[in-house]
Amino acid sequence: METVRTINWLITVIFFVCYAYQFLYMLVPFVKKGKPATAAGGRRYAVLISARNEEAVIENLISSIREQSYERRLVTVFVVADNCTDNTAAVAAAVGAVVFERFDKLRVGKGYALEYLLERIAELPGEHFDGYFVFDADNVLDEHYIEEMDKAFASGYEIVTSYRNSKNYGDNWISAGYALWFLRESRFLNHARQLLGTSCAVSGTGFLFSRRVLEEAGGWKFFLLTEDIEFTVDQVTKGRKIGYCPSAVLYDEQPVSFRQSWRQRMRWARGYVQVFGKYGKDLLRGMGRGSFACFDMSMAIMPAAILSFVGLAVNLGAAVSGLAAGQDVGVMLESAGTMLLNTYLTMFAIGGLTTVSEWKRIYAPAWKKIAYAFTFPVFMFTYIPISLSAVCSRRVSWKPIEHTRSATLAEIRAAGRAA
Repeated sequence: METVRTINWLITVIFFVCYAYQFLYMLVPFVKKGKPATAAGGRRYAVLISARNEEAVIENLISSIREQSYERRLVTVFVVADNCTDNTAAVAAAVGAVVFERFDKLRVGKGYALEYLLERIAELPGEHFDGYFVFDADNVLDEHYIEEMDKAFASGYEIVTSYRNSKNYGDNWISAGYALWFLRESRFLNHARQLLGTSCAVSGTGFLFSRRVLEEAGGWKFFLLTEDIEFTVDQVTKGRKIGYCPSAVLYDEQPVSFRQSWRQRMRWARGYVQVFGKYGKDLLRGMGRGSFACFDMSMAIMPAAILSFVGLAVNLGAAVSGLAAGQDVGVMLESAGTMLLNTYLTMFAIGGLTTVSEWKRIYAPAWKKIAYAFTFPVFMFTYIPISLSAVCSRRVSWKPIEHTRSATLAEIRAAGRAA
């Protein structure tokens, strides 16, 4: 059992070596300030929305785009109604979007839908756009979102990501777990990266890329289970720096059922494996050339899953063999318990700091903000079996997440005043 204690200690040390810099990231927004962006304007943007059976939520997104402070005539909303069996296309068209319907049961996933949509846009006569926004149908935008992203775009970044908030933080511990993770990613990963001058990372939705990026890539060619991470790593390994705009705020809907959450995060975990398999050599070459961004992206997609898998396998294996041999497994259980406690406290510190720093931006009653800081580590612990399943299973496919929370920007903000 002493061997198990040693292995657990080594795993803890490796975790620290791999991720200590991210704890330093958490200090950066408090000690370093960014340069104010200057007013820009005048650029034409296409908004890309891939939607599958999203009739319940897509109207609020398009309405929030039409109510932007940025000049409306310079923004065109395009929707691909992807394999829809409801009225998504009709709802989107009724509120002013240009809609294309796609039916393809073989090439399934957001990456293929975006490729199709961009190909249709390219066929339109006389249309020329400086940049392309990507949103999910359940999103709602702050009224200054495009104006603020345009400023970051004008400062020289070819790709810009934004601050990701939640429409339904207060629903339960699952939705809050997601929301805290994305708030932490925005505030203490991407914001810190931006301030330190390294590359940020695109996270699913709420990002902008230039026409030049699209042309250099030969169209949208990112089809893995996590097409956002694939796009990020592809650009980082090519030496492009992704920017971040903290003043551009987006709200999205998080899953509330554990079954749906498991399925989504299984796809993410498997997608990380796919991305590392495709770009691992390029990331390693980049690290060899001294690219900190390549190191940072590598840490974001692989070591945590591997270390969690090894730790779980070692401790379970030791417990089973020890019990079978009639040995006292108390030492092993104590070691595993200590590791779990330390991990819980670490995750609680991350969730707690994020809750405090983003308190005013979390739209939920105060007691829920406090309670869900304590459940955040439990949410993160569930990644262990998810990562194990994702590593072992090859039967993970893209499946849509059901969105039902229809809410305007005013309604989202009002949730913070609830008792």
